[in-house]
Amino acid sequence: MDLTQFLPQFGGAAFTVAAFVLAISIIVAIHEYGHYIVGRWSGIHAEVFSLGFGPVLFSRKDRRGTLWQVAALPLGGYVKFLGDSNAASVGGREVTAEQRRRTMMGAPLWARAATVLAGPVFNFILSLVMFAALILWQGVPTDQLRIASLSGLPPGFALDLREGDEVLAIGPVDVTDGTEDLSSETMPLEPVMDWKVRRDGTEMVVRGPYPFAPIASGIALDSGARAVDMRAGDVILAVDGQPVFAFDQIAKVVTEGEGRPVKFDVWRNGEPLTFVVTPRRTDLPTEDGGFETRWIAGLTGGIFFEPTVESPGIAEAFGTAAIQIKEIVTASISGLLHIVRGDISLCNLSGPVGIAQASGAMAENGISDFLLWVAVLSTAVGLMNLFPIPVLDGGHLVFHAWEGLTGRPPSAAAFRVLMAVGLTVILGVTLLAILNDVFLCS
Repeated sequence: MDLTQFLPQFGGAAFTVAAFVLAISIIVAIHEYGHYIVGRWSGIHAEVFSLGFGPVLFSRKDRRGTLWQVAALPLGGYVKFLGDSNAASVGGREVTAEQRRRTMMGAPLWARAATVLAGPVFNFILSLVMFAALILWQGVPTDQLRIASLSGLPPGFALDLREGDEVLAIGPVDVTDGTEDLSSETMPLEPVMDWKVRRDGTEMVVRGPYPFAPIASGIALDSGARAVDMRAGDVILAVDGQPVFAFDQIAKVVTEGEGRPVKFDVWRNGEPLTFVVTPRRTDLPTEDGGFETRWIAGLTGGIFFEPTVESPGIAEAFGTAAIQIKEIVTASISGLLHIVRGDISLCNLSGPVGIAQASGAMAENGISDFLLWVAVLSTAVGLMNLFPIPVLDGGHLVFHAWEGLTGRPPSAAAFRVLMAVGLTVILGVTLLAILNDVFLCS
């Protein structure tokens, strides 16, 4: 399903902006609702819940006295709690002890800390629910590898394989227990191989191609391949005039070229096409938690056919979703540490422009890719807000921890200085990220 069916065709730039605003609005709304609802449960009154900044486009006050509004600049949002800055007076008038309890500054420490923490936690909850929903929607490969679809391949490419075949072995590799042992390292590099399959209850050996064929299963967002409009599903027939039958052969030519333009001869739905791709130097995470710098075209590969899938259980879906969140958090922290140490390029730091471009690209890919992007971005926003930087939620949690240890909050003077430092850091990083997006790394 293509998300463009649901968004007006205003052109590429407007579509990108619309996708970005939609993604950010979902994430911000959930984040701020976390602050609001936990604050309310904790006895703290919210005066304003705003989605966006600036001139108010729409507003409504509910029966609890909270003003809900949508503002003109959809790049964030906020919840204004009663007595955010001063618990002794509200609106210039003195308050009673009971009224003071309903203010942010007058609430117990536990209530304030829980309210602050709730924003990032709700971002993680959003990611968890969205990842799990996508897993339930799309399904997971069955334990026994079975061919669901061979569509989109050149004539004769699958040789004797058929849809519905249950794959038992590929060459010397047994896959009856799944595809864990199936990789390019364990597979002999041969253009045509013996495939042991079960077809209509009968086991047989048929001829089939190398399983990791030169087919683009995906295109990286910021890549040379996307820049020339290569697409998922493209079958690469030759690279620099050299015929290829394995995806690793593409990577080898690109890597050895060290950034020189590479010619791709492609088959797309019966049409021969040619693309000249300029690889980009990219820092890629490794299994040991580090990074390696390589020249890449921006293509991802995999098994050339679509395997059959099944619906997982609720527990399995949420367990897998939790693992995905953990991997995103781990990779993000590792990447930031490597940037700070100077091990990888500052170009790995992306700002609003890069996020907007990615939002538009994912929306163009379809609704499932867009929702996946929102889930990833929500995890990133939740993690970022936990950093112990004044202005962010994590900085406020540090202030609360200080108050818990010492019995008193930071002094007003210290608070102002720390907030100014935090704001300077955030603005500086944001400016650097924007410069990366527009000038330095484009």
